[in-house]
Amino acid sequence: MSVTISPAVHRVLPLLTDPPAAPTAPHGYLDLIGPQPADDREVNTGIVQSLWSSRIGASLFDHAATTARRVFGILQSPAERLQLKPGHTALDIGCGPGEITAALARTVGPTGLALGLDISASMLTRAARQHRADNIAFLRADAQRLPLRDNTIDAVTCIAGLQLIPDPDAALAEMTRVLRPGGHLAVLVPTVLTGPLELIGRYLPGAGGARFFTATEIADTVKGFGLSEVGTRRFGMIQWTYGRKLRAED
Repeated sequence: MSVTISPAVHRVLPLLTDPPAAPTAPHGYLDLIGPQPADDREVNTGIVQSLWSSRIGASLFDHAATTARRVFGILQSPAERLQLKPGHTALDIGCGPGEITAALARTVGPTGLALGLDISASMLTRAARQHRADNIAFLRADAQRLPLRDNTIDAVTCIAGLQLIPDPDAALAEMTRVLRPGGHLAVLVPTVLTGPLELIGRYLPGAGGARFFTATEIADTVKGFGLSEVGTRRFGMIQWTYGRKLRAED
């Protein structure tokens, strides 16, 4: 096995459905997509996604995230809802520059593992450079087809990333699939109230590669995928949705 693999990436390999025979991480993250582009129908090519995927976008994301934490504290709020404990494995979907992934790593401690997953190579390069620890690993993969085995993750969060995924329902189904029974999900998305503004959420994907969700859309979807104790919390046009994966005895 290559010496470029960090201890954290070594810990990820048993969780993968199809681990690479000779894994390497020359830029600090494990690339499970490679140079070949995915099906165009499964990749967001809108201007919003293109911006976030650029180096400028990564810097803008850092600034926006810092501002949001200072004003609302909203990016720190999933920790209590995810009910993370030392030794847990947490997954951050659409991790961007990795700040939330690093926060999750601090919560689960050295015996735990925090995985940051994104499709943007530039974001992951930045994340891997800024956040190095034996309990943090970054993966380049498609959120609509997570490379993880069933029931392997204790908590999943996706912060302001679901609106950039072409098939958000597929991504939510995948998040639920990889959760262990009893595991928790916390998703942050931009939302609009029901009524005429709801049309924005339907037409914006084609125009800019991003979308808004209706007030109950995410909650209704994850309930259908078997999550219980589903709740929401709104901050203006930003909304958290929380839920727990059912156990057999529930």
